[in-house]
Amino acid sequence: MSDIRRLGGIRATLLAAPLAIGLLGTAVAPAGAASTSDLHLRPAGSLTCRGVGVDPDARVRHRAEILIDAPLSTVWKLQTDVEGWPAWQAPVTTAERLDHGPLRRGSAFRWTTPVPPNPTPARSLEITSTIEQLSPRSCIRWTGPAVGEGLHIDGVHVWNFTATRGGVRVTTEETHTGPQVDADVPTATALLRQGLEAWLKDLKATAEAGATAEAGGRAGLGV
Repeated sequence: MSDIRRLGGIRATLLAAPLAIGLLGTAVAPAGAASTSDLHLRPAGSLTCRGVGVDPDARVRHRAEILIDAPLSTVWKLQTDVEGWPAWQAPVTTAERLDHGPLRRGSAFRWTTPVPPNPTPARSLEITSTIEQLSPRSCIRWTGPAVGEGLHIDGVHVWNFTATRGGVRVTTEETHTGPQVDADVPTATALLRQGLEAWLKDLKATAEAGATAEAGGRAGLGV
């Protein structure tokens, strides 16, 4: 019985933690999203930003994508306005930039999320992310640790944004390493998948709602 409780606690911990690389949430996969994952092997077509991708040696990894019916400028602004994340991502409780101006290489930001009771003393995670590569309206790659008392996960997250017929195709890939996730790769990978797809779902809903409101405003003005 104690082993069952411990496993449940580990899963709850991972489920609640939005890492520097994504949100490990419980959302159902959004309509229009497609994803692939590999527990042990490096995918042949990993995403890159300016030629650099995720951690090639990580055992926990996932890739997902979604089509968003909104302008590329709207999607990019939402994703790069880090301090606005809590307004459309419930698991992000705080988010602050550690520098000023548009996101660029070297920019850093700190964000937090609560953690439910679990086998470690951690009750919250603090994530410090650093932009390593960025191409405006095209791609972002950031790295950074998620740290709580007795809990540490390192991640690498790559995002690609492509204007296409019907809107913007957003593709993301993320890897995790650390003693907690490496101890149960299948569970950690499944939770990472849920987190990435939840992030994409929220980004799609928020961007499309904003695009609709903007179009309505233009129509009201007779534009």
